[in-house]
Amino acid sequence: MPAAAVMKELRRGIAIPAHPLALTADGKFDERSQRALSRYYHASGAGGIAVGVHTTQFEIREPRHGLLRPVLQLAAETFHQLDRQANRRTVRIAGVCGRTSQAVGDACLARDLGYDAGMISLAAWKDGSDDQLIEHCKAVAEEIPIIGFYLQPAVGGRPLSIDFWRQLSLLPNLVAIKIAPFDRYKTHDVIRAVAEVERGDEIALYTGNDDSIVMDLLTEYRIQTGERAISLQMVGGLLGHWACWTQNAVQLLAQCHAARQNREISSELLTLATEVTDCNAALFDAANGFAGCIPGIHYVLKQQGLLASTRCLDPNLHLSPGQQSEIDRVRTCYPHLIDDDWVAEHLDDWMR
Repeated sequence: MPAAAVMKELRRGIAIPAHPLALTADGKFDERSQRALSRYYHASGAGGIAVGVHTTQFEIREPRHGLLRPVLQLAAETFHQLDRQANRRTVRIAGVCGRTSQAVGDACLARDLGYDAGMISLAAWKDGSDDQLIEHCKAVAEEIPIIGFYLQPAVGGRPLSIDFWRQLSLLPNLVAIKIAPFDRYKTHDVIRAVAEVERGDEIALYTGNDDSIVMDLLTEYRIQTGERAISLQMVGGLLGHWACWTQNAVQLLAQCHAARQNREISSELLTLATEVTDCNAALFDAANGFAGCIPGIHYVLKQQGLLASTRCLDPNLHLSPGQQSEIDRVRTCYPHLIDDDWVAEHLDDWMR
């Protein structure tokens, strides 16, 4: 997709699920289920897809697994075929990880496979200075448009200063930022930094705060910068939470867009915000420091028949004690947030 068209879609605000990795019970790459997941996201109306990110498991890059290219390539080919059939174009985002040499390699691979942007994880730079981080991001941005990523420390991220976000926002090839520190103060830091740079209105802001999805999508931030008052909003979501119950997530984003446009935020929508957060606490295993966040998503998808196994590349990664019962609880409590019946109706077609 041409850069201008990508930016138009990102600024419009779209639902971007983070694509999980499908494995068989014995740990092999399950291409059939992987394709089925891509078909599910496309049929759900997701405007974008993020592959090779935290939800896909960063370990796909390890030589013993060798799954980075196969996973990125399969998703790219599947979405290309689906888009051609539907006469649309899904925005394709690839995760970019590691120190600079690896990250540039990830970016080049993603670009060559037809991805539109690379989302940069800085987890490998635990002790890096702001200047080092910016030079790293510049090197990646020479190969592919980039999406900044504030990943919460509980799952491998690191604190990032407001000055870092100011400097990053100045890079002309930065097209969006996923804000996912799970922290109101740090969330505001990013938005303030974007507001304070001249090109801030060119950068699409996406919530990754799975614990506060609806409130992020409803909130207008008014930032005073000198004599100017800047208004910014998170226009969409790039979320692991949206890797399941995706059809409802797309509908939820449309509800939030309509409420903002009409300036009518109902009490029902605020109640819905708390229900979504309750679902996320179960999915992401908040009670255990998010240890089961990936297996929680896998469990839902397996229950729906989209995955054959909840297996992760790390055999020690599994549902935490009590997490399954919590997920079962929210599935019962909030049927309006669940797309089980719709998935069952189309599953055979997606699994072909």
